[in-house]
Amino acid sequence: MAPRASVKRYVRRQVMRAAYRTDLRRPLDPNLAVYGAYWNRGVACNPAAIHAKARELAPHIRGVWAVSSRHRDRMPPGVPYVIEGSRPYWRAMATATYLVNNSSFPGGFTRRPGQRYLQTHHGTPLKTMGLDQRAYPELARKADFAKILAHVGQWDFSLSANPHSTEVWDRVYPGSYQRLDLGYPRNDVYFTATAEDIAKIRAELGIHADQTALLYAPTHRDYREGFVPDLDPERLARELGTKYMVLVRAHYFYGRSAGLGSAPTGRVLDVTGHPRVEELCLAADALITDYSSLTFDYACLDRPIVVHAPDWDTYRTTRGTYFDLLSGRPGDTPGPVTATSDELVEVFRAGEWRSPASAALRTAFRERFCPYDDGHAAERVVRRFFAVPFAPPSR
Repeated sequence: MAPRASVKRYVRRQVMRAAYRTDLRRPLDPNLAVYGAYWNRGVACNPAAIHAKARELAPHIRGVWAVSSRHRDRMPPGVPYVIEGSRPYWRAMATATYLVNNSSFPGGFTRRPGQRYLQTHHGTPLKTMGLDQRAYPELARKADFAKILAHVGQWDFSLSANPHSTEVWDRVYPGSYQRLDLGYPRNDVYFTATAEDIAKIRAELGIHADQTALLYAPTHRDYREGFVPDLDPERLARELGTKYMVLVRAHYFYGRSAGLGSAPTGRVLDVTGHPRVEELCLAADALITDYSSLTFDYACLDRPIVVHAPDWDTYRTTRGTYFDLLSGRPGDTPGPVTATSDELVEVFRAGEWRSPASAALRTAFRERFCPYDDGHAAERVVRRFFAVPFAPPSR
């Protein structure tokens, strides 16, 4: 016999589903938008930037966030939200005219005629995505490609940060949606933040004005369990000296902590739980990463990027990639490449991380992957998606 709690959850789901089917017969609310990010983890990424700009340019649109009960504590004060799976959630999903997400709305929903769904995505693809994962057995075993295609069938618009992304999305997520080659709204802040804004963020993180802040932000590995960094942040901090601060940001799949324990040097800071990765990028003087899509966003700042990739061959074999990030070719590689901790330390000690050669690689990388980002992507998206007219030029 099933446990009583399981029976109660089943009955509740059935009741919610029945109520949802009733709500599907209600008229759409022309002024309601539902936002979601990272499978309902809270206010973040492109949907957050779109929501903020919509409140400015289309104040008649009421924005509501879909949030998992596990992440309700992430919600900023004053931001309306509904808990995933609740009665208000299903009513909002049934009656909202506008739906904005960077992943998907868990639990499934029926997209009604008249609803407009914007898929913003949440990064530029280096690793294989969507239908391309069929070529990798370990990925294919975990993926439901029929479900992926069904989800794509709900989209009305697909947002791209660059031509590379558009080309990949078209192939791996085939559908009848419209492409929006408008840039990433989440990157606008890299063009609009002032020196005072950046100084405040650094001060709040405890970074001294004379310190060089290095943001270490590795991505998730499908072939590993848990967060296993490919470098020792403590050792890096010790080797580089007191003028450096190392910020460690684990992938959100691993929770809100990198699990680093105590920091004897006092110059290693776990920022995994920080609510806005954009602020961490603004605070950092350089990015140390591997295959993370953060690489493409950070390039907007035109600050040094070091690729630390000791497991490149394994990653390419198990996950697949669209180009060789380590090739050293302009447009493919954003800066110096290291494979060992000693090489990484030497890149900073010798000044290679900010050399003219590194700057040239970064320029080519930006030209390829940041052509639409200029600080106005959110406005372009809001005006296109919510049909907000552009103001006539002043005379």
